[in-house]
Amino acid sequence: MNGTNTLILGAVAYDPKVVTIWDGFQRHFALHHLPFDYVLFANYERQVEAHFRGHLHVAWNSPLAWIQSQRIAAALGRTVEAIAMRDSDRDLTSVILVRADSGIHEVADLQGKRIAVGAHDSPQATLIPLGRLAHLGIEPNTACEVLPFDLVPGKHGDHIGGERVAVRALLRGDAEAACILDANHLLFSQEGTLPSGATRILDRTPPYDHCNFTVLDGAPQALVAEFRRLLFAMSYADPLVRPLLDLEGLKQWLPGRTSGYAQLEAAVTRFRTIDAFVEKLVAQCR
Repeated sequence: MNGTNTLILGAVAYDPKVVTIWDGFQRHFALHHLPFDYVLFANYERQVEAHFRGHLHVAWNSPLAWIQSQRIAAALGRTVEAIAMRDSDRDLTSVILVRADSGIHEVADLQGKRIAVGAHDSPQATLIPLGRLAHLGIEPNTACEVLPFDLVPGKHGDHIGGERVAVRALLRGDAEAACILDANHLLFSQEGTLPSGATRILDRTPPYDHCNFTVLDGAPQALVAEFRRLLFAMSYADPLVRPLLDLEGLKQWLPGRTSGYAQLEAAVTRFRTIDAFVEKLVAQCR
């Protein structure tokens, strides 16, 4: 693909709106003379595999897919770069909720309790908050019971259905705590999933980062540079651009950074979440 004149992007179809989003970006880039196309995947593992097999130039990766790519690249002696991210991808937090009338008042009180989480591969609703609990002395599935809601595996928590179900389990009394993204805490309160005053925040993770555009060595530099330039030039004040940014949940594209993935790195290392996938793909690509 190195000789192609069209930039190929990979994205995961976590919601029907994904087609609308990337069709819109394709039209926008065409107006600015950047040949652009995209390929949708059912899950991030297939997307990461396609990237390393040379079928993509840029991948719109979850934070977990970024770490998968980083570790595979390191094992293969290749380089990988996070070239851009949304303003909304920076400095997120997750919260651990308990019922308002619960006798649980500090993290230590979760000893022996049941904790509802999202999908097993969700950074924000499972890996990062469980890593936080482990760091604070509540080892998942040892000091507490984990109740996962793996509604859509392979989407890395981009589909938030598991978090809604986790919250409902907490409200029903099937769990004593639930882990969700802070932004979803607000969303669930607004939509009525979380009735006012029904829960309270027991603990909050330190800030972390979410998705990024990932590029491997060997991608066509001129096309990638133009793609990045056009992203950064998009203005929320532009009425033609604003609907695209709203659909993708941002107001401004920012340079990619990797310092915000430390908590997730520690969690996947502790829980060995991606070891088997990384080892298998490295073996296949050698």
